[in-house]
Amino acid sequence: MPVADFRSPRLFVDADLAAGASLPLDRNQSNYLGNVLRISTGGTILVFNGRDGEWQAVISGRKRPDRLDVVAHIRSQDRLPDLHYVFAPLKHARLDYMVQKAVEMGASSLQPVLTRFTQVTRVNGERMRANAVEAAEQCGILSIADVAEPAPLERWLTGRPARRLLIFCDEAADTADPVVALQAGAATLDGIDVVVGPEGGFAEDERNLLLRQSRTLRLSLGPRILRADTAAVAALALVQAVLGDWTAAGRRD
Repeated sequence: MPVADFRSPRLFVDADLAAGASLPLDRNQSNYLGNVLRISTGGTILVFNGRDGEWQAVISGRKRPDRLDVVAHIRSQDRLPDLHYVFAPLKHARLDYMVQKAVEMGASSLQPVLTRFTQVTRVNGERMRANAVEAAEQCGILSIADVAEPAPLERWLTGRPARRLLIFCDEAADTADPVVALQAGAATLDGIDVVVGPEGGFAEDERNLLLRQSRTLRLSLGPRILRADTAAVAALALVQAVLGDWTAAGRRD
């Protein structure tokens, strides 16, 4: 795996990247580079767009940064693992945290689902995407996780491909070794959906619906009840360590 530069500032840009390209900066990007990071004209940063890998760019402008001149290719584009994080929405600050951590853990898609006990029914997709972009910028990630529209749990279950492994984080599951449980689901993986419910848990009919899916693995996250945002980190860490790209078998360049 190529060695990443984790010291240089990084910026996501929604434009094609190639040597010699000149990219105008919008007001927010200019303010971020000039006033937040305090990088002046002539300074260098790393840029990425989720498609063309990572590039070095030089900041140009007279009074303030207003353009990036792309000069050199640094890293080739990679792919995120086929790992979807499915969750009941939380309130703003905790949702921000959860999105950032799910992206840092390598989730390729974030899918809000509405359940009986969901605390929040309206989700700001633009805010979620902004948090996903910020996490990618800060953590050397080249691909941007997809942010899906919220959907009722039953509708989402009806529409998902049955061949995917559904990992149901179930507080009612017997407390056992989660690594052993995940290893049992490793055969013929064709994508993974990790599902964490609201703080009030799933209603009984929702639990039954999840357990009736063709490839469902119930996962206990230990003897203590975790907050939903903590459960996100715990579940994704376990999945990545056993089935995902923390392993040599699951890593994709």
